[in-house]
Amino acid sequence: MVISTAATDSDENLYSTFASRYVRTALPRFKMPENSMPKDAAYQVINDELMLDGNPRLNLASFVTTWMEPECNDLIMASINKNYVDMDEYPVTTELQNRCVNIIAHLFNAPVGEKETAVGVGTVGSSEAIMLAGLAFKRKWQNKRKAEGKPYDKPNIVTGANVQVCWEKFARYFEVELKEVKLTEGYYVMDPVKAVEMVDENTICVAAILGSTLTGEFEDVKLLNDLLSKKNKETGWNTPIHVDAASGGFIAPFIWPDLEWDFRLPLVKSINVSGHKYGLVYAGVGWVVWRTKEDLPDELIFHINYLGSDQPTFTLNFSKGSSQIIAQYYQFIRLGFEGYKRIMENCLENARVLREGLEKTGRFDIVSKDKGVPLVAFSLKDSSKHTVFEIAESLRRFGWIIPAYTMPANAQHIAVLRVVVREDFNRSLAERLVSHIDQVMKETDSLPSRVAVQASRIVTVDETQDNMDGKKTVKKSSREIQEEVTLYWRRLASEKRTGAC
Repeated sequence: MVISTAATDSDENLYSTFASRYVRTALPRFKMPENSMPKDAAYQVINDELMLDGNPRLNLASFVTTWMEPECNDLIMASINKNYVDMDEYPVTTELQNRCVNIIAHLFNAPVGEKETAVGVGTVGSSEAIMLAGLAFKRKWQNKRKAEGKPYDKPNIVTGANVQVCWEKFARYFEVELKEVKLTEGYYVMDPVKAVEMVDENTICVAAILGSTLTGEFEDVKLLNDLLSKKNKETGWNTPIHVDAASGGFIAPFIWPDLEWDFRLPLVKSINVSGHKYGLVYAGVGWVVWRTKEDLPDELIFHINYLGSDQPTFTLNFSKGSSQIIAQYYQFIRLGFEGYKRIMENCLENARVLREGLEKTGRFDIVSKDKGVPLVAFSLKDSSKHTVFEIAESLRRFGWIIPAYTMPANAQHIAVLRVVVREDFNRSLAERLVSHIDQVMKETDSLPSRVAVQASRIVTVDETQDNMDGKKTVKKSSREIQEEVTLYWRRLASEKRTGAC
C-alpha cells in the first residue's frame, strides 16, 4: 500500500510562480530589489508586463522587420553571445560582414572591379550609417577648405524638410547647419531645383531620400545629380550627393532596376540602407557604402590591436552583437535576387489592395505614390467634424497601431494616416484593416464632433469686431481654424507618448 504525504514546508510555494510571494508584492520600479528571486518568478513577472505591449506584426507604424524564418531565428540565438568587434576571435563573422558589404555595393552599382573589395561597414541602423557618412563628407570638405586657405567653420548640409530625425541629430551633434527645402501641399519630397539653389561653397553634401518616411515617395536623385553637376561646373565647388536609402535601398533594385539613383550617378558618393527594414532582418543592422576608398578619409579610421591583431574600425560605438549581421547574410543567400524581388512585388501588391479598399470607401484622399516604398498614406476628405487622430485612436481597440501625424513645414495643415506594408502583412490582413477602418468611420459619424468642440474655443467672426474687453479679435479663415484644430490634436497625441525616442 502506497502512503501519500503532503509537503507542508512554506518554501514549496516558491516553485508555484503565481502563488509565490514574489508576485504577491510590488517590485521596486526604479531601484534594484534587495533580494533575489527564482528564475521562473522573474520570467513570469516580466512576461506578464510585456503582455501589455502591442503586437509587433500589427504595428503598421514601423518599417522594421517583425518576422523571420525559424532557421534564421536559430542562427541569431546561436550567435547572440558573439561580440562583433572581436574580429580576431570571430573571423568568419567578420568575413560574413565583408560579404554583405560587397553584395550591397554591387546591388547599388558601385564601381568595384572583380578583384576589388567594396568600402563600407555594418552599423546598428541607418542613423549610425548617416552619422558616419556625414562625418566623411564634413572631413573631406574641411580638408579641401584648409588646403585652399579658406574658412572651414561653417559647414552646412542641404536636405528636404521630410528627412528622418537622424539628419537633424547629425546636424546638431556635429555642428553642421541643416538647410531644409520646405514642402508644399501636394509635393511632399525635396524639390531638386530648390535644393540646388540652396547649395553654397560651405555645403558638404546634398542628401536625397529614396523612400520618404512621410509618404514613401522616391526623390528624383537623377535630376538632382544633373542640376548639381551643372552648378559644380559653374562654381568649381564639387558638391557631392548622399542617398539615404534606408527604406528604398532594398526595393528599387528589384522592382525598378532601370531607375538611376545609385552609384551610376557620378555625384553619389555614399549610400546608407537599413538591413532591418526591407533588408528583412530584425532591428539592429544598417549599412553604409562609399563609392571609392577616396571618399572615406583615412583619418576617420581607427586601428586597434589589443584584441589580438590589427583591426580597422569606423563606428560610433564599439561593441555590438553579431547576430543581425549573420541574419542579413542568411537572407541574402536564402532569398537571392529572385526571392527579394518576389517579396517586394508582394508588398506592393498588398499596398495596392489596401489603397483601393480605402478609395472605395469614398472617405479618403491617397497621399502616397505608386512608385516608392510599399505604404499607404491617406488623409480625410472631410475633416471638419473628425480628425485622423481620432481614427488612429479608435483603431487601437482592434490591435492596429497606425500613426497619425501632420506634415512638416510648409504643409503642417495636412494631417495623414500611414500604413507600412511589410513582408508579414498579407492580403487578408489588408482587407480586414479596410473593414475595421470603415467600421470606425461609421461609428465616428454618430459621435459628437470633437473638431466642433475645439473650434468653438476659437473666436471667429466675418469681420473684425470689438469683444467684451474692448479689444480687437482677428479674423480667422476656415483653413486657419483647421490648422489650429490639427495642432491641438497633434499636441494631444504627443502628450500621450512616454519614454525616449
